[in-house]
Amino acid sequence: IRAAVLIQKWYRFTMARLETRRRYSLSIFQSIEYADEQDQLQLSNFFTFMLDHCTHPDSVSQIFTSPSAPQVVDEDLSLKEFEKKIDVPDSYYGPRLSFPLTVEDANALLHAFRNEQLLHARYVLQLLSETKRVLKEMPNITHLSTSYSKEITVCGDLHGNLDDLLLIFYKNGLPSEQNRYVFNGDFVDRGENSMEILIILFAFLLIYPNDLHLNRGNHEDYIMNLRYGFTKEVLKKYKDHCKQILCLLRDVFSWLPLATIIDSKVLILHGGISDTTDLDFLNALERNKVRDHIHVRILDILWSDPRSQNGCIPNKCRGGGCYFGPDVTDKLFERYNLKMLIRSHEFKPEGYEISHDGKVITIFSASNYYEEGSNRGAYIKLNPELTPRFVQYQVSKFTRRQNLRERVGTIESSALKSLREKIYAHRSELISAFAQYDVSGTGRISVNDWAAAMESVLQLELPWRMLRSQLAQMNPDGEVDFMSCFYDLKMGQPIKEAQPPLAETLCRHRKDLEIIFNIIDKDHSGLISLEEFSQTWRLFTSHLGIDVQDDSIDKLVLSIDYNKDGHIDFNEFLDAFHVVHRLEKKAT
Repeated sequence: IRAAVLIQKWYRFTMARLETRRRYSLSIFQSIEYADEQDQLQLSNFFTFMLDHCTHPDSVSQIFTSPSAPQVVDEDLSLKEFEKKIDVPDSYYGPRLSFPLTVEDANALLHAFRNEQLLHARYVLQLLSETKRVLKEMPNITHLSTSYSKEITVCGDLHGNLDDLLLIFYKNGLPSEQNRYVFNGDFVDRGENSMEILIILFAFLLIYPNDLHLNRGNHEDYIMNLRYGFTKEVLKKYKDHCKQILCLLRDVFSWLPLATIIDSKVLILHGGISDTTDLDFLNALERNKVRDHIHVRILDILWSDPRSQNGCIPNKCRGGGCYFGPDVTDKLFERYNLKMLIRSHEFKPEGYEISHDGKVITIFSASNYYEEGSNRGAYIKLNPELTPRFVQYQVSKFTRRQNLRERVGTIESSALKSLREKIYAHRSELISAFAQYDVSGTGRISVNDWAAAMESVLQLELPWRMLRSQLAQMNPDGEVDFMSCFYDLKMGQPIKEAQPPLAETLCRHRKDLEIIFNIIDKDHSGLISLEEFSQTWRLFTSHLGIDVQDDSIDKLVLSIDYNKDGHIDFNEFLDAFHVVHRLEKKAT
């Protein structure tokens, strides 16, 4: 008995430690994700600033205007127009679509994508054109009734994870008149198969326009797509027709409905609500003319998150939307006689979460979101009594071969790698913060002071004391050697003209600069002029209040104009400012 008790204690202790490691790893991922979203919304504001201050506004005006696309006078002829202009060669063995689509066409698409085939660009453009035509006829807020089917299935974020969508259809059945679906936004970005997900969803939308419904998410936005991968995916898969496809996608996204209401009782929208949410106003909005990053009320419904405390406060973690409390939910429910709010937008380890005394449900359908094994996905089944039933799942490619300790180790390792990169990108600021506590110049400070310095600079709201053993060394006296935070990290390809503060600034804003340069690079050559680079950089640093001397960036840019033709390869330039993990490099 004593041995059994000891084994039980050891098991409980081991499981508790693994769960602690798992939770702080997920906290790291989520904190870094939200910090990145702050940067993204700040970048959206920069584009407006850029238009107002750029001496060559034509070079950036394409941010807000559609790329060149075939001008079709009569939308009814658009299918034939694409057929005339784009040939499908005999060597193409993928699905060949004819409109109007049938269930057989949808099944052909599913089969092709399971086998990693691409749909030809002509059919993609025709599908998008038809989808736009159908969406334009739909209201901002769709009203559904459970009386027409036994249950309605609600799915959350998919984020380009095709395997999750295929698994949902396998477990729950394909969309049909008897099997209705609502997909609640964020179909794209992050994952590798956003295009395939859109094609499948749009195909079923065309076949069953009254039975499959799509709400817009915050990632159904062309500027978000520039940062989080969808634009790159389109450029890679459809190089010859990418401009036309991206142009049509942008229009399609602008016409996606904003919300769905079931039986006048259940409100479904992507993000959340605020104390100013007005469904009548949202229903009357010209949704195709609104950019979510400049319209506060759209920002709220696409970006907001619930919280347990009463009130409505700005969502500083994400940089947009708000945190809304139970009282805000109650107020909206009372005004519109609602019973339940289903929203997505937020990672949940179990795929769903219930809050506000059961009135608010978060549903998240992308399993393995941060890392293989990091979370389950889920969807909701709503019956005529509007009682939610949750179905969880997890796509398993490798995790079945791993035990729990190995799965947690994989998640933890990936999370710490991301965190260390962020730490190194703020190296100078952190050293200054550490120095304020190290009055004697010993290079060592207390754990409490180290944790305070880390939070003051990075502002990630992480359990720094718990993470200390993974990030910094401690001497026998219990003090932290704060420079050890940077021991196994270095900049990718050091350029002597880039002094440490400048290099760290470039490293920290690599994603922002990549987006800006890709917008300026109209022909996708990867080259921009020195003048464009310098002007953009000055506007960017001015807007964000970054203190960098102009001559230092000028010297740096001139040094990488290797053939002295007045242009630089900006992808090569940015690649020089990424963080390399020394220990990883040695291990390979």
